[in-house]
Amino acid sequence: MNKSFSLHKIVDAENCPFEEAEYSRFKFGDKFFAEKFAEELFDGFMNQHKDLILSDKDIVILPSPYLSIPTASNFLCYYFKKELNSFLFKNGKKACIESKIYRNQTYVTDYGNLDFEQRVKLISNDTYYIDRNFIEDKLCIFVDDIKITGSHEHTVNKILDQYHVKGDFLFVYYAELTNKKIHPKIENHYNYFAIKNVEDIVAIINSEDFQYNTRIVKFILSLDAKQFAYLMSNISRKKSNELFHLAISNNYHQILEYQNNINVIKID
Repeated sequence: MNKSFSLHKIVDAENCPFEEAEYSRFKFGDKFFAEKFAEELFDGFMNQHKDLILSDKDIVILPSPYLSIPTASNFLCYYFKKELNSFLFKNGKKACIESKIYRNQTYVTDYGNLDFEQRVKLISNDTYYIDRNFIEDKLCIFVDDIKITGSHEHTVNKILDQYHVKGDFLFVYYAELTNKKIHPKIENHYNYFAIKNVEDIVAIINSEDFQYNTRIVKFILSLDAKQFAYLMSNISRKKSNELFHLAISNNYHQILEYQNNINVIKID
């Protein structure tokens, strides 16, 4: 079995089926909306797939691939997993287990403006690893925030084929671009809807429900010197230390475009 489910269908570029400002904040680390979206997604998902979840299959849940710094969808997956395990508990079933696809990213380009072919080409140089024995013959639920061109689903399926993984695979999305006449660059319209300048980034970092993810770390490391200095002077030492250690954990200090800003961060 290889199926997909999406809660929201994007059919009109002028009428978004979800709150764009909330989605934008979610993409830049606001976990409040990750939890909200996960609850909505779980309810919609269960309306269609309750019987499958209540079958005797072992369930593995996986966010979109990452190495060390979680993606925004990882937090969506975390809260989706909480909802799922509560449901399984109430129905006398054992909890789902979590796995991941490790991804060594090789580029700094923001692919939100790219079409399918460009995205596949861009991510084709990345390296991936999945524990085949851990997920073999299980119901694998891949949770992601949005499906625009299907390039990541295409890549995950290639990985599953490469590792000869057998099982039932279900791709679950908060939203999906179903009108292919709309250019994929609409993704960046959603991503940056509430993010217009470095002041907006600082406000999110200093908010109660913030946690760094891949997108915001890359965004910060790409700032020019003046913007980066402003950000560093307006966040706590704890947050700057966390930023540094996340950056080096993903080997961003090996990427030329990020080195200047990483070297500026003062750590304890």
